[in-house]
Amino acid sequence: MTLGFSSVRPTYKGPEGQEDMPYLLTPGPLTTMRSVKLAMLADWGSRDPEFRDIVRAIRNELKRLAHAGPEAECVLMQGSGTFAIEAALGCFAPGRGRKTLVLVNGNYGERAAQILEHIKRPYTRIDGSDSTPTPVDEVAAALDGDPDIQLVFLVHCETTSGIVNPLIDIARAVKSRGRVLMVDAMSSFGALPIDMAGDKIDVLVSSSNKCIEGVPGFAYAICRRDLLVASAGRCHSVALDLHAQWTALEQTGQFRFTPPTHTLVAFAQALRELADEGGIEGRLKRYRANQATLVQGMKRIGFVPLLEEPHAGPIIQTFLSPHDPRFEFEIFYRYLRSRGFAIYPGKLTRRPSFRIGTIGQVDEKVMRDVLQAVRDALKHMGVKDLRPAE
Repeated sequence: MTLGFSSVRPTYKGPEGQEDMPYLLTPGPLTTMRSVKLAMLADWGSRDPEFRDIVRAIRNELKRLAHAGPEAECVLMQGSGTFAIEAALGCFAPGRGRKTLVLVNGNYGERAAQILEHIKRPYTRIDGSDSTPTPVDEVAAALDGDPDIQLVFLVHCETTSGIVNPLIDIARAVKSRGRVLMVDAMSSFGALPIDMAGDKIDVLVSSSNKCIEGVPGFAYAICRRDLLVASAGRCHSVALDLHAQWTALEQTGQFRFTPPTHTLVAFAQALRELADEGGIEGRLKRYRANQATLVQGMKRIGFVPLLEEPHAGPIIQTFLSPHDPRFEFEIFYRYLRSRGFAIYPGKLTRRPSFRIGTIGQVDEKVMRDVLQAVRDALKHMGVKDLRPAE
């Protein structure tokens, strides 16, 4: 019986090294190493002692990479990063007259507010620009002006634009005022250095398919043990209850429900590859080189980046779309994909844009190949005026 899948995987004429699929120049899923892919070829039982050892090792290594300290725990949770964000908010966001302050300068801060609205937890928000970092003085003023704010939610790298918010300065403002800080480090952890214990970050959430370069399937919250203990019975959901998940992991070494076994084994291999690259410092060096090659090359072509260089992180780069009427993103996207590169549309609310990721198993050569494909795409489309659309 034919299932109709034969046309899903076209053959690409583009760069070698990525078999017959394009490089994923996106904020995740990412292009992964072959060794990470190969790790998924074996089947594992969730009760196997060897598999439980892998889960334990992953939890310990994530705490080490985050500099979380001895008072922290790492809880793995099936699903995408948003699953773990909702789990953490469901366990730690206050109720009964206390509030969460959500710092919004992109879609992922907006998503946290949407979750809080849905689970009926009180919150307030600071709305900023998608092209400038969240102002620390506004956070301090909000906390000084509202003693009911108990928790602050910050997106470290907001992949709507690629902007990196000032984590250390915001952490200092939050902790000096005795509040709890939760950080969405989905797109930063594994590339940008984070010192949870040193900066007194209470909760950090990330996922398997970002800068550690694993595949999708689970996310995790690294948090203070005392916060976890105090959260017992608070979560709005059975499946997303971090405290219950942590208890099961501690008592049995197992997930409460079927774990994504292949993803976890692949992630263990990705952690080994991270160590071999020189850890977070080594990975950041490669990502920054990718960023510099891409951004400088796009500027030479005539594109305008959304962000000023001090604000742009090495994760994903946003470029303003040309106002030339012959520029159509879908044609541009399809041409690049035919050459072996998958990029992302923009998410800006006011200005047309597109995004190109600089993370995953890509290097400066891949970035140079992307730049040549961009030049060829513009020639193919007949685009000459690269001034940004208004």
